[in-house]
Amino acid sequence: MNDFESKPTILIVDDTPSNLTILSDILKDDFRVRIATDGPKALTIARAETRPDLILLDVMMPGMDGYEVCRQLKADAATREIPVIFVTAMSEVEDETRGLDLGGVDYVTKPINAAIVRARVRTHLAGAAHSRQMETMIVELERRSAVLAELNRTLEMRVAAEVSQVEKLARLKRFFSPPVVELILSGDAEDPLKSHRREIAAVFVDLRGFTAFAESSDPEEVMGVLGEYHDAMGRLVMNHGGTLEHFAGDGMMIFFNDPIAVENPSAVAVGMAIAMQECFATMVRAWQRRGYELAMGIGVAQGYATIGGIGFEGRRDYGAVGPVTNLAARLCAEAKAGQILISQRVHACVAEFARSEAVGDLSLKGFHRPVFAYAVTGTAELVHERVA
Repeated sequence: MNDFESKPTILIVDDTPSNLTILSDILKDDFRVRIATDGPKALTIARAETRPDLILLDVMMPGMDGYEVCRQLKADAATREIPVIFVTAMSEVEDETRGLDLGGVDYVTKPINAAIVRARVRTHLAGAAHSRQMETMIVELERRSAVLAELNRTLEMRVAAEVSQVEKLARLKRFFSPPVVELILSGDAEDPLKSHRREIAAVFVDLRGFTAFAESSDPEEVMGVLGEYHDAMGRLVMNHGGTLEHFAGDGMMIFFNDPIAVENPSAVAVGMAIAMQECFATMVRAWQRRGYELAMGIGVAQGYATIGGIGFEGRRDYGAVGPVTNLAARLCAEAKAGQILISQRVHACVAEFARSEAVGDLSLKGFHRPVFAYAVTGTAELVHERVA
């Protein structure tokens, strides 16, 4: 763009040729000048694609006077921002007020003073440029505000999603080991809260002598023992990848093979049960020094169960329902202090991993026929290796 093209364009509107010549001579060195001899031609030029930057407008013209030209310019969105300076021989206050009310920015009276014309033109061009700059800034601010509002909206959505994820994480951590929770949240495992049927190995754990201990001890002592017991057993459940179905007081139920499949759930369940009894034996020695007589029994069974969310909105737990859980609970109830009783099906699955001896038929509550059971007597090194 050359210097001439970069100059602002001034449209001079006057029906007197001498006035056009005078104003053109005053402005031509600093501005590009266009002329119009009547109102309609002035409107045509002003509405063209290349609009003038400022208009010097005579008031007294035949046909369409300057006031009407100004009124139409200001009524048109395409031209209303062009500054209009009236050029007139009239100097009455009412005439100036009328022109300013129509949207004119200034008055230049005849006879024309070249210095005043140049000064007024420069002042109003600068003002118009500043107004355009401010308008551009306002548009940009509105755009940024809209972007910020959208970011805030999406942030609220993301925060809500994160809160939901955290709540889900907290809920899942109540039942599953951290690796299992990670798989569920990453989408690599099905939604465990949806009801489904799965073969599982169920483990029931219960303390012996707890009722007598609770009746003869201070509540603080009871809570302290329960805290130690839950902490130790809970860590073993998590380490073996078990799903904690529930724990209430001195009893707890754990199962394996859901929501993550396990190659031999009974072997892992028995391995955990052995680790629990070994850990509990250490705890018992410390408790005995404090006069607490406690022991632990464990029952393990394998079979099909229906698994999923149980409860109501705001309080939903993860549960397994079926004969296998009842069998594990009844075996646990029959187990003596320090004993692990397993069902015949579990025995078949862990025969190569753990030593056991037949206990024989047991008459268990809720089962119409006797249930043949085994007691685990040996360690399960291979089970520990498979879990590791």
